[in-house]
Amino acid sequence: MRDILIAAAVALVLALIGTPLAIRLFSRRGYGQMIREEGPSGHHDKRGTPTMGGTVIIVGSLIGYGVAHLASGTPPTASGLLVLFLMTGLGAVGFLDDFIKIYKQRSLGLRSGAKLMGQVLVGVVFAILVLRFPNSYGTTPAAPYLSFLRDFGPPIGVALFVIWALILIAGISNAVNLTDGLDGLASGAAVMVLASYVLIGNWQLRNSCEAVLGPNCYWVRDPLDLAVVAAAVLGGCVGFLWWNAPPARIFMGDTGSLALGGVLAGLAVTTRTQLLLLILGGLFVIITASVIIQVGFFKMTRKRVFKMAPLQHHFELSGWAETTIVVRFWLIAALCAAIGLGAFYVEWMPK
Repeated sequence: MRDILIAAAVALVLALIGTPLAIRLFSRRGYGQMIREEGPSGHHDKRGTPTMGGTVIIVGSLIGYGVAHLASGTPPTASGLLVLFLMTGLGAVGFLDDFIKIYKQRSLGLRSGAKLMGQVLVGVVFAILVLRFPNSYGTTPAAPYLSFLRDFGPPIGVALFVIWALILIAGISNAVNLTDGLDGLASGAAVMVLASYVLIGNWQLRNSCEAVLGPNCYWVRDPLDLAVVAAAVLGGCVGFLWWNAPPARIFMGDTGSLALGGVLAGLAVTTRTQLLLLILGGLFVIITASVIIQVGFFKMTRKRVFKMAPLQHHFELSGWAETTIVVRFWLIAALCAAIGLGAFYVEWMPK
């Protein structure tokens, strides 16, 4: 528990102090957000707001995690390092995308194919490595199974597992990216999912098969360290959100949204709750579904279901204030996280 508190506190303080420094640095260098012409007209006032603020979350999280281990005198674990690798790798892809937008002064950075290839490259390395590094009990950070509240069904094999992990990583990272359209929306929703994984990691630690033998124990490697990772990123997000809340003084950009999607997907794989993430992060799923519905329906009928997709822009064009949308969507995110945690706990209860 001490490691969790230290990681969260250090990342929080670094993000609170580092974000205004990043704002000044990026403003001085002209690293301002480009706005799509076809977007809501109210967003044009945000043009020039510093972006790439996700770097603060990433750096703060990494330092917070490292300080927690220095304070406890324990080495980092394979599970924790792999999740941080996925977060940092996808953050690097997002940083490149943001930098191209700024350099070329356009609202589109990397082409979709190039961005996807970057996500695939990082995801493949993660998916292969996460099946390795067994501990003394023979437990690896993940196993070639599908999982919901724990692993289920027969093994799917390494190849299918890698493909499934890639789908999960690309899907969640792009879902967070689509949600990052209003000030504080994505980072606030991510905080609730990360808080859920702090609780899940603690629960799996207390009921680990290495410590407690029984039908409801968990064969999860390094659950405490996964909770530390979630806490570190949670602290970084809260510190960043202080400056990102409406009206935002800085945007996380693709640097932050892809990184947050990566850490959520990594936590889902390593805690063996892959499908549970779709409930915990239900807001991201809903917003992504709105885009799929809009595009699919338009291609079939040449008509639109929503005034604009993703869903948050539909409500903007319907006259809702930005802060109203953000707070109401946060409530939906909190409800989804509560339902997911409830399902996790009920499944564990002795039958």
